Amino acid sequence: MEARVDEIIARYEELSRLLADPATIADQQAFVKLSIEQGELSDSYAVAKKLRSRLNDKKEAEDLLEEGNDPDLAELYQETLASADEEIEALEAQFAELTRETDPNDKRSVIIEIRAGTGGDEAALFAADLYRMYTRYAEQKGFTVEQMSSNYAGTGGFKEVIFSIGGKAFGELKFENGVHRVQRVPATEAAGRIHTSAASVVVLPEADDVEIEIRDEDLRIDVYRSSGPGGQSVNTTDSAVRMTHIPTGIVVTCQDEKSQLKNKKKALSVLKSRLYDLELQKQQQQERDSRQSAIAGGDRSAKIRTYNFPQSRVTDHRIKQSWYNLHEILDGALQEVLDALKQAEYEHQTGD
Repeated sequence: MEARVDEIIARYEELSRLLADPATIADQQAFVKLSIEQGELSDSYAVAKKLRSRLNDKKEAEDLLEEGNDPDLAELYQETLASADEEIEALEAQFAELTRETDPNDKRSVIIEIRAGTGGDEAALFAADLYRMYTRYAEQKGFTVEQMSSNYAGTGGFKEVIFSIGGKAFGELKFENGVHRVQRVPATEAAGRIHTSAASVVVLPEADDVEIEIRDEDLRIDVYRSSGPGGQSVNTTDSAVRMTHIPTGIVVTCQDEKSQLKNKKKALSVLKSRLYDLELQKQQQQERDSRQSAIAGGDRSAKIRTYNFPQSRVTDHRIKQSWYNLHEILDGALQEVLDALKQAEYEHQTGD
């Protein structure tokens, strides 16, 4: 760890020198890039400086004790060592947390797609429950939420809903990919029997415009009149948009806005994120043999979590852990679950 401490200190101080260099200041692109890097290192640098100072104090006290030239000061040196060890342990844990290897996509906003699966109307209602869970969680974190597209079911649920969460959301929600299953008694079930239904969740890191270039000739855009529950017309103009990416066959539809232009913009944003995710999946597949993820597997059709209403239990099957505050979790209290998933992934990668 000491080598990593010295590396962080050296890099931060090198960045300070570079940012003070007139040549760097003249190159605004380089200046911004280096400023961002220094900002990202600032917290770990502050802890690294404290840790290096205490490590030096400990080494000095050990050397003086070993020399034994001044027996009267031996007790003082022992106290210095005890104090240093305690502080060093806390600083090392803090430094390890700050320098933990992270996915560069973790700071991105996300686009989440929820689709009702098996279970008919009950699945559509569960999809709406998941939508509410994620949007309430986002509100609690101070993230922004924007609905991109929706396909309502007649029962008040969703056949499909796509929405974005703005902020550093991907690092929090990236392990939500997969099939979520619910076990409960539907309101329409007179006999009180428990039904099982499901909905799928896909979490995509939102792509920047500069990262994904889509040629006009690769797009086919169809417009039509949007419809709501039961098929009734929502608008009297052709504002709904169906966008097809010809090379991949990916199709995105957006009809929530009354403006065709706004629907096109949202559809393009979803399309770019799907294309970015496609490239990401290819890279992860190539890396999977050498660095298997414990949580984020490649199979998004896998059942990852069960929400059991009779027992008020939420179970994540990947880490075999349960929580017994189902209603609070569905109301957005999701952080404890997300933290457990992140910790399990970290322990798997580090071998702890």
